[in-house]
Amino acid sequence: MSKNVFYTGAAPNQQAIPAVEYLMSKDGGGAKRFVLLGTDYVYPRTTNKILRAFLKSKGVADADIMEEYTPFGHSDYQTIIAKVKKFSGEGKKTAVISTINGDSNVPFYKELGNAGLKAKDVPVVAFSVGEEELRGVDTKPLVGHLAAWNYFMSVKNPTNTEFTKKWGGYAKTKNIAGHKDKPLTNDPMEATYIGVHMWAQAVEKAKSTDTDKVIAAMAGQTFKAPSGFTATMDMKNHHLHKPVFIGEVKADGQFNVVWKTPGPVKAKPWSPFIEGNDKKKDEPDGKSKM
Repeated sequence: MSKNVFYTGAAPNQQAIPAVEYLMSKDGGGAKRFVLLGTDYVYPRTTNKILRAFLKSKGVADADIMEEYTPFGHSDYQTIIAKVKKFSGEGKKTAVISTINGDSNVPFYKELGNAGLKAKDVPVVAFSVGEEELRGVDTKPLVGHLAAWNYFMSVKNPTNTEFTKKWGGYAKTKNIAGHKDKPLTNDPMEATYIGVHMWAQAVEKAKSTDTDKVIAAMAGQTFKAPSGFTATMDMKNHHLHKPVFIGEVKADGQFNVVWKTPGPVKAKPWSPFIEGNDKKKDEPDGKSKM
């Protein structure tokens, strides 16, 4: 957390934790074993540290958690998928939580298909696969697998209709590569859109672009988001209160929302599942308060 930064993306409790809770639920298939599979850098390792602690709090044994990392650009998933297949075949319903980033997702899902691991048998929920990542990809191996985000292009509401229409018009006018004929919106775009509008509202409220005045004016800002919910900027921890959606990949590269929170979720920058974090307060001063 920083006094000078406002966070419009998801904290783990606004994406990772609800996704795993869904996988453990009856609607999500009642998973008992989990594969934590990620690209080898700070985001997947930190997320999986939190998820491992969360799973432990739910009574999941270490023996029922498999954790694997691959470098950026990794393309040979045959060995790892074979391990996943063996792990999932040991008698308990298994799910994969994927924090794989970038181009590696294509060979990963392709190898899942090659190994015959279907979504109904071993569902994969991804935190970095959205509409843009599915552009131009053969979606057959991905259909039925899941993604957790705070927004999907497919959500139905008037604000999103306006948002997608405006982006389509802009992309066509500017001849933006890949978007002129098939304009897509996604979660990071929505988050940025909210952030820019909130900044503009804060400048108008402060009647100044002075940093400290704008910071003060940002606290508690609200914005009617394309998600269909009103996003609120937390006055203390500078994170947005955001809804959580879980979507199922469709053949056309869009998502069918299968679950969502009833309303926006307040971000917890300090995960309560990590020992000691329950004593930390959400104060944006660059330090943890004990």
